[in-house]
Amino acid sequence: MSYLISPSRLACLFALALAVVSRAEPPAPLPPDLAPLFQPPAEFANQFGSFRSPLKFADGREVKTAADWEKRRAEIRQHWFSIIGPWPPLLEKPQLTILDRIKRENFTQSRVMVEIAPGRMSAGYLLIPNGAEKSPAVFVPYYDPETSVGLQKELRDFAYQLAKRGFVTLAIGSPGGDARKPDVGDARCQPLSYLAYIATNCAQALANVPEVDPKRIGVVGHSYGGKWAMFASCLSDIFACAAWSDPGIVFDEKRPGINYWDPWYLGAQPDAVRPPGFPDESHPRTGAYRVLVEQGMDLTELHALMAPRPFLVSGGAEDTPARWPALNHAIAVDRLLGYEQRVGLSTRPKHDPTVESNEQIYRFFEHFLKPEKPTP
Repeated sequence: MSYLISPSRLACLFALALAVVSRAEPPAPLPPDLAPLFQPPAEFANQFGSFRSPLKFADGREVKTAADWEKRRAEIRQHWFSIIGPWPPLLEKPQLTILDRIKRENFTQSRVMVEIAPGRMSAGYLLIPNGAEKSPAVFVPYYDPETSVGLQKELRDFAYQLAKRGFVTLAIGSPGGDARKPDVGDARCQPLSYLAYIATNCAQALANVPEVDPKRIGVVGHSYGGKWAMFASCLSDIFACAAWSDPGIVFDEKRPGINYWDPWYLGAQPDAVRPPGFPDESHPRTGAYRVLVEQGMDLTELHALMAPRPFLVSGGAEDTPARWPALNHAIAVDRLLGYEQRVGLSTRPKHDPTVESNEQIYRFFEHFLKPEKPTP
């Protein structure tokens, strides 16, 4: 059984999501520490590069109204799924089993098994702040869940840091345990699409937790986790906002870290094993990646699916300020829908997160998922 939503059904879901976002819009403008991140520098303002505009239908017609965008959005989504493969059925009530609990600082950490696909469980951690009640939540994917909860490498502990700030968080690792050999089970889709499917089920598991407000769920990841978070938030409306840490937000065959061509992302092909390396005559493009490139498509179309939901690119070596022309396409969609300052890009010299770049991510979620209540 495949999972492809009809254009009419998707339009209804998008209209509902838009209404929810509108009601949840923070009453105050962006705070001074975040505002500069949501304004393209003058040299990149209104620059759109060579990317194809998402505001044009496949037949060349321009998208002029919000109603047009609903149809165009459905068209983009359906076309991407036709290339990257359909999802298995989504889970309405994913099983979430708590194995044990410990108290850590101002939250409870539970070791859990969460249902990521029908009948398939994955190990992870659920962190619930003390006194949480219909609180915002964030899903945190990475190679392993231990890193995300602060038990491994530093500055990748998003689940831990956000839990300390009052967010319910759920962290899991790569399906099957090896990111380069992803276990997609019987799914007929590219591994990166399957990761987005898993994320959607995990977000639904979070939505079913009594302490969580299901309308305020975000997603964040770094590098591999950033790609995972990007595809998840773009392809699934369950996420109210997202932060992507230096994933490589466009196809760029000059950067080894932006390796969407690899078989563990979009280059999977049953009848061919692609040798590692940059795409060239000796290392031909394979799988969905080959089709996407041949059709002149890029990730800007996926970014546009976020509109008007906010997202922050926590940029490093892969996502420098030169990526603004790509992001300007999502900004254009936001403006068509009547929204400003929903697309941000921060910068740092290297790929690794820093204390400052992580603080910007946490402040982003605090602003968009925990808006301050107006003073009576």
